[in-house]
Amino acid sequence: MTVKEQILGGMEACEKLLIGIGEEWKAENIPDISGLYEKMNRLIKDKDFFIVTTVTDGEIFKSSLEKSRMVAPCGNVTWRQCSKSCTKDIWEPGEILKDVCPHCKAPLTGNTIEAENYIEEGYLPQWQAYTAWLAGTLNKRLLVLELGVGFKTPTVIRWPFEKTVSINKKAHMYRIHESFSQLPEAVKGKADGVSENSLEFFRNL
Repeated sequence: MTVKEQILGGMEACEKLLIGIGEEWKAENIPDISGLYEKMNRLIKDKDFFIVTTVTDGEIFKSSLEKSRMVAPCGNVTWRQCSKSCTKDIWEPGEILKDVCPHCKAPLTGNTIEAENYIEEGYLPQWQAYTAWLAGTLNKRLLVLELGVGFKTPTVIRWPFEKTVSINKKAHMYRIHESFSQLPEAVKGKADGVSENSLEFFRNL
């Protein structure tokens, strides 16, 4: 059985599905990114899933994937915040017409970790939803798919996913990355590393 067949079979059999999306999925230079997210939705929409993404381009939020089952801890460039962080307010695209902070008149900037003073309040409600969901995966058949996650922000997906898999006796993880598919001892026998670009891998799934 190929790894792709194992993953599709795992999707069918799992009770919970956790997906991490990393740097390989940045939309720049990926003309079919919206199609890939729609494919993901077709594959997982009937599952009890949660998606954690470190990609900040906001493309995933334009897809049909259920927004209540996603969290972007590194932010989302389409949401706006005051570049001077004079307020904790965060605005949706087009909400502030001139892209200028209504409080201090400083320019607005993307609500991402790239901002000088990142306002984390934007993602925290969804992070709480994620941690509550994750607590419910213990002793459940959990399939973990880690797609294109490198070492830019390993504390968000990479290391926590390893810990989740090591604790849950019924978990299995697939780490798919062109350069960083290596696995630690803690998950040996409970995880497979696939040294392939995760976008190409997913296109052919």
